[in-house]
Amino acid sequence: MELNGQRALVMGGGSGIGAATARLFAEAGAEVVITGRRADVLADTAAAIGARVRPATVDAASDEDLAAFFADGTTYDHLVLALSGGSGGGPITALALDDLRDGIEAKLIAHVRALKATLPHLAPGGSVTFIGAVSARAALPGTAGLAAINGAVEAMVGPLAAELAPRRVNAVSPGVIDTPWWHALPEEQRQAMFDGFAKALPLGRVGLPEDVARAVVSLATNTYITGTVLEVAGGAQLATAG
Repeated sequence: MELNGQRALVMGGGSGIGAATARLFAEAGAEVVITGRRADVLADTAAAIGARVRPATVDAASDEDLAAFFADGTTYDHLVLALSGGSGGGPITALALDDLRDGIEAKLIAHVRALKATLPHLAPGGSVTFIGAVSARAALPGTAGLAAINGAVEAMVGPLAAELAPRRVNAVSPGVIDTPWWHALPEEQRQAMFDGFAKALPLGRVGLPEDVARAVVSLATNTYITGTVLEVAGGAQLATAG
């Protein structure tokens, strides 16, 4: 796969799945812009990947930031929305509605805001790839809020694919992936949780950002796939069924 001459915009590309996706795009020859709110993280990631990656500090929750970013008129062939928030989890009896609202703003609303800002700058045959989460369907206790947020993101894929054609719209739905999203937990607790998930999965391990990135780039560059939500979850659906 060669993407020479193509441009990819990875919003939320400073770390984790976004950074791994930017690396794969760059290795395939694309010019890549990664955005996020932390200039230092973005700069380190861009430097680690190489010359094809340019960092841009953009808060996807800010219409002003987005307008300023797109003011140069650059057109992109691929948009990856890897924006994420940490709020919205926990048992429903203890879930604060303000936390749920924060989670919706940080992921669902941010995805919509960023997409709307990008569309005038997305090539007519370009692609949009959302990053959802398998929590949308996994039915795990304590994840109702996260399921609602990610379910809403993934539910947009079909209608948007029909509305925005011939642009293609897809989503990747990761399972448990070892990314900084989990780093709020103490290391021992995090590792114990990962070990527990690994034992329950047919593939016997939690995922890596690169596992998801390969799926993202594949969907983004396959010109005959649209309206699809692809799970990258180590067989989690089989573990649930069992």
